[in-house]
Amino acid sequence: MNNSNLKSAGAARRDAGSGFYRVAIVGAGSLKGKEVAEVLEQRNFPSSDVKLLDDDETLGQLEAVKDEVTFIQSIRSEQFEHVDFTFFASDPDCTRRNWKQAARNGSSIVDLSYALEDEPGAVVRAPWVERQRGKAPPPELQPVPAVVAHPVAIELALLVLRISKAAQIERAVATVFEPASERGQKGMDELHEQTVHLLSFQPVPKDVFGVQVAFNMVSRYGQSSPGQLSSVVERILGHYRTITSGDVLVPSVEVLQAPVFHGHALSMNVRLRQAADLDELLNALAGEHVSLIRAPEEAPNNVNAAGQGDILVSLTPDRSDPSSLWIWAVLDNLRVAASTAVEVAEGMAALRPKGKIQ
Repeated sequence: MNNSNLKSAGAARRDAGSGFYRVAIVGAGSLKGKEVAEVLEQRNFPSSDVKLLDDDETLGQLEAVKDEVTFIQSIRSEQFEHVDFTFFASDPDCTRRNWKQAARNGSSIVDLSYALEDEPGAVVRAPWVERQRGKAPPPELQPVPAVVAHPVAIELALLVLRISKAAQIERAVATVFEPASERGQKGMDELHEQTVHLLSFQPVPKDVFGVQVAFNMVSRYGQSSPGQLSSVVERILGHYRTITSGDVLVPSVEVLQAPVFHGHALSMNVRLRQAADLDELLNALAGEHVSLIRAPEEAPNNVNAAGQGDILVSLTPDRSDPSSLWIWAVLDNLRVAASTAVEVAEGMAALRPKGKIQ
């Protein structure tokens, strides 16, 4: 057995009697990091210790974890010793700087930052879609980084897979409305500041988006923005192809920046090879992680999706084409990402070595 295996087994063995693991959240002060901590508690993840780590102005900030108050500590190599699971909810650069140190100490890596999606051996994971397809990934003898699939890729895959059970899809076109929280706390703050400045007739800050997004809808960021919406489209489609393994049609996708703080909204037109009964399609869509909203109930929106672990979905016939329908779907992007990350870790925990090394 090599040193990596010894460290991994040793870390798991430490609390073998109780079945508990030690966890670290890197980027604990970020929106995703806080959500991961909350989901770990809600799902009763078997952890005996949760370290909160970050490398910015959140250092020393007090946070509640499992009814205990702790504080965010700086990221140092020794912080990863005897840690079984490390969630990287930090910015991509921070993940790239620190993940190898965590892995060398035997920690299983769950990446919510997408920094490791092109890393050799890394696997893009979406347990919801894996269960829908009935195809769990093969167990890894040597743990590899698990990258959490983009929430919209998970949403699209689940919807397309379920509709395909009831009818053949000829074409699907989706417009995705991106929330500011996908740019982290800085994106949230800039949207808020732009709104305040516009109402007081002051110049708006554009450090994050490079363009006015308050009271506006844009298809691309300004040149000064460190990121672009085109890369979001590429990530969604790349993750979608990976988690569906080419089993279903790939939709056309456009991403627009919406002037909202939280929650992805998606409008998708699906054209079937022949007209299908709406009730059959609704029955096909219903199931785990999808909540159908039927008229005259309040239509899905960003507000009622907040804090929800499900995708809220409504269907409407296409008035100009009897073979088409419109899907309106909304999800809490932070909650779905965190829930997926914790589910991935739960699956990893079942495979981690325990007990005495022979």
